[in-house]
Amino acid sequence: MPDYDYEHDARRFSQVLEDLGARDDPKLYLGELVNAFGERGFGALMVFLGLINALPLPPGSTTVLGAPLVLLSLQLLFRSDQVWMPKWALKGSVDRGAYRVGIGKALPTIKKFERLSRPRLLFMTSEVSQMLIGLASLLLSTILVLPIWGGNMAPALIMAGFGFGLMQRDGAFVIAGWLGVAAFTVFVWLAWEVIYDVLTWTLNAWAAAFG
Repeated sequence: MPDYDYEHDARRFSQVLEDLGARDDPKLYLGELVNAFGERGFGALMVFLGLINALPLPPGSTTVLGAPLVLLSLQLLFRSDQVWMPKWALKGSVDRGAYRVGIGKALPTIKKFERLSRPRLLFMTSEVSQMLIGLASLLLSTILVLPIWGGNMAPALIMAGFGFGLMQRDGAFVIAGWLGVAAFTVFVWLAWEVIYDVLTWTLNAWAAAFG
């Protein structure tokens, strides 16, 4: 595994992703990602880990892959100057071949977003905004790591949107992330209402039949 150290890197985010897949080592380490993303740290890692966690993974995978997002969210919330990961997390890895396949499917969309993005609505990426994003992402990543079937995609994509906005200093993507939070909150509330009504009806029917 490469040493954990920050690098200044002027390449586009999509080019960094492509170059990571082109290396010979069969394993892609989290520490390697932190190195490659350098000064873009928080935003770039949120995009990457968000996209990875949005994939249809085997049961339990998001519990492991979502943990770094919990750490990133806490660091955003408490305004850390740079990304910090424990050594055990930096040694975590994925198969580079599988990474190439997955990222190859996402790159056309990422490149399109790169062309559309630019620094704007900078108040949405201010320090206060970043703290609020950290708080929302902490809640989302906590949901992400829970073993809930199908519960990974929406939180993961919302955090990827937040990350892209922070990385590109594009407040429009941050606003899109907040709209995603609002929509997800409404969905969870409606789902809970339905579940509550079904449980209440079932219990009442059970009581009527056997009471």
